[in-house]
Amino acid sequence: MRPFPSLRIAGKPVSIGIQVKAPFSLFLALRYLKPKRTFVSVITLVSILGVTLGITVLILVISVMTGFDRELRDKVLGFEPHVLVQSGYEALGDWQPLLKKIRETKASGDAPGVVAAAPFVQGPVIVEFGNQRMTPVIRAIDPALEKEVTDIAKFVQPASAFEISGDQTIIGAGLAKELQVRVGDKITVYSPGNIKEVLPAIKKAEKDPKALEQVKALVMPRDLVVTGVFKSGRYDYDANFLIVPLYVGQELFGMSENDAVTGISVKTTDPNRAGEVEAALQPLLPPGVGARTWEELNKTFFEAVAMERNVMFFLLLFIVVVAAFGIMNTLITVTVQKTREIGIMKAIGATTSQIVWVFLGQGMVVGFFGNITGLALGMTLIKYRNEFKDWLAQTLHVQVFPADVYQFSKIPAQVIPHDVAVICLSAFVICSLAALIPAYFAARLDPVKALRQE
Repeated sequence: MRPFPSLRIAGKPVSIGIQVKAPFSLFLALRYLKPKRTFVSVITLVSILGVTLGITVLILVISVMTGFDRELRDKVLGFEPHVLVQSGYEALGDWQPLLKKIRETKASGDAPGVVAAAPFVQGPVIVEFGNQRMTPVIRAIDPALEKEVTDIAKFVQPASAFEISGDQTIIGAGLAKELQVRVGDKITVYSPGNIKEVLPAIKKAEKDPKALEQVKALVMPRDLVVTGVFKSGRYDYDANFLIVPLYVGQELFGMSENDAVTGISVKTTDPNRAGEVEAALQPLLPPGVGARTWEELNKTFFEAVAMERNVMFFLLLFIVVVAAFGIMNTLITVTVQKTREIGIMKAIGATTSQIVWVFLGQGMVVGFFGNITGLALGMTLIKYRNEFKDWLAQTLHVQVFPADVYQFSKIPAQVIPHDVAVICLSAFVICSLAALIPAYFAARLDPVKALRQE
């Protein structure tokens, strides 16, 4: 630091030298922020606390939203294939040659390829048990091939129940709870797949009583024995799906005669690049048959989660903005209180930039300490988030993350360094900018007028 120029008192030169270890502007900034029992110090501490809380809440919410998105993607990829090959709403006949072509689409160089493929039949049915009736979706699979494509087998209890055959079924945990079904119970399944055949048969039976047997054959329900329960962790799957052998699904939907299926499930080497495999499969597919990736099938849902995450970031950032107004209020108060001191400093040679940096430094110091404490508190809460959730539930009876709503027994969280860096940097910049206005007014003070003020 360059020394202040000499002053003359009563015609004699007086040398004033101040030896400080910190730069002049930072030294005064820290001195003005030094905690004392004054009104300004209280506002300073409140401002730091506001920045701390803003950063803590931002880090906690963004990390939980990121973890929530990751968990949902894992659940989707565990139950659904990476690429789905279907023929619109029509059944896919003569699918064996197509299945072979799909499996032969191997990875080349850096491009992803097909790992496995399996046929399936899927559609809505009516399930009856006791006095309960529901309309879930039935998914008919070949267990040996399905193991290679999805992770459904990992969700089934007992694990041996996945090898379904005959008139057996695996039911979702949510659906089993609604129907009050247990392993070993027998449920009745009605398929609406042959409704086009039922209506003409009923009209025919009205004229010819002998045709009544044909109607009974068409509407005859299928009795299935529940051999296992699966729990994927996602409500949509656990409350709406039945898993049956492939030929049972074909019989229920009238696809047995031509051995048709609803579609083919495809697993790729990299689910994040499933679009490249989809593009490679398109030339192999016959007219009327298309391929869609898991991202396209769940696009609306994931976009909603991403939008909510971004909206939460900007909304919670206003907590830091409110804290920045507190910083601005503090520095404006300091400017008024230190008017004479600012005048003296400017009179003895302090430059405008030095005065500006005194107040700008205060905002930066508040932002720095708010960042440090907010980051520490946020990471601590993330680490002990589930313990804190349990404490709230037991002590205050407040359910922060109900498992029956979000379908997660624990609060998911994933800390991404880039997100944390953006949050901390944004808060620091906001706090620094808040100090510019009082710094501008302080730098414009006229030394003569400032020294006259009592």
